[in-house]
Amino acid sequence: MAKIPFTFFVFVFVFLLSPASAEIKSLTISSDTRPMILFEQFGFTHKGHVSISVSSVSVALLSAAAQPESSRLGFFLLNEESLLQVAIEIQQNPSFCVLDSHYIFHLFTFRDLSPPPLASFNRSYPVTSPNEYSLFFANCAPDTSVSMVVRTEVYNLESNGSKDFLSAGQTQLPTLFFLFSLAYFAFLGFWGYICYTNKRSVHRIHLLMALLLLMKAFNLICAAEDKHYVKVTGTPHGWDVVFYIFQFFRVVLLFTVIILIGTGWSFLKPFLQEREKKVLMIVIPLQVLANLASFVIGETGPFIKDWVTWNQVFLLVDIICCCAIIFPIIWSIRTLRETSKTDGKAARNLAKLTLFRQFYIVVIGYLYFTRIVVSALETIAAYKYQWVSNATEEIVSLAFYVVMFYMFRPVEKNEYFVLDEEDEEAAELALKNEQFEL
Repeated sequence: MAKIPFTFFVFVFVFLLSPASAEIKSLTISSDTRPMILFEQFGFTHKGHVSISVSSVSVALLSAAAQPESSRLGFFLLNEESLLQVAIEIQQNPSFCVLDSHYIFHLFTFRDLSPPPLASFNRSYPVTSPNEYSLFFANCAPDTSVSMVVRTEVYNLESNGSKDFLSAGQTQLPTLFFLFSLAYFAFLGFWGYICYTNKRSVHRIHLLMALLLLMKAFNLICAAEDKHYVKVTGTPHGWDVVFYIFQFFRVVLLFTVIILIGTGWSFLKPFLQEREKKVLMIVIPLQVLANLASFVIGETGPFIKDWVTWNQVFLLVDIICCCAIIFPIIWSIRTLRETSKTDGKAARNLAKLTLFRQFYIVVIGYLYFTRIVVSALETIAAYKYQWVSNATEEIVSLAFYVVMFYMFRPVEKNEYFVLDEEDEEAAELALKNEQFEL
């Protein structure tokens, strides 16, 4: 039993960081030796229910130990408030079985299974105390492995008696995502109008930016449909696959657009330098890996053995990509700084330097809010208000898109193309005094 404390605290970490979610899931556990398995995390109202069906259950001995007691293996619910109390119990007594704790919501043990060869169980439990709970399976029998087929159905009943399979803090997400998708479609229409009225100033990057808006809008509307079908039926009906496809294209395009704008491609120069090409060659494959990790995280759940590893892979790749897209902006600022000393166009270079530094600050702010602030909100917000972190992320993302598109809009006289040679002396003085250090 010495392994339980370590495993338990691993799942405490997952419990605190993973967002609440639920669908009707059928899972196959094969020869699993873990002392604790986390299946679901869900926010219940006062009309919550959890249905569990297990079948084809078998417990194999890994040593010559005696046959384990069936009451030492079972399912239970645990809320966040009781998590610390259970952790203290295990810390004080490493051989303590969590199924004996008074702080858990006990469901059933293998003692309640039908006799072999069927070895199955099927029952629904009401959850009348509103809170966010996690559904665990505990194996307190040392040197054993468990195989079984598990079907979980976690939901809240609405006032009209229908089932809501989304957590109490996520039931607003279908409407939220749909409204933001409309905002991006409107944004795309407005961007198309700006490009049409400024045809002579439109560059290839502007068309790529329009494609980015289209992918973002489709990504959100697929997210809305995905959450809607999960909410109503418990399964996404294939919308999750479409969602991940558009999410992949959206994320790759977003990082690509930021890198290309940072290099000045099609604005300042029609080509990319070798180091800039290398950044793209690094970021795009990493985004493929990140989206693969995102798919595994979203579609499997914490019950698989490598779920924590996939989370770590996703976080690591995301950090690398966020760092990589900053370098082209820094290189452009330094290049313009050096150029300003020799080409005699101080006013134009000052405008470009100011623009790139502002863009650098905007990108840093966007990455900070979407990676740190949003994650903090997910952790500290009450389970009923988990949708607030999603709303915050979408608001910040929309603001970032608006600012970025405004800064690099296709107009004849923006900071890129300003050729006014007046105030050259003032610009030269500003360049000398302002080092544009990052």
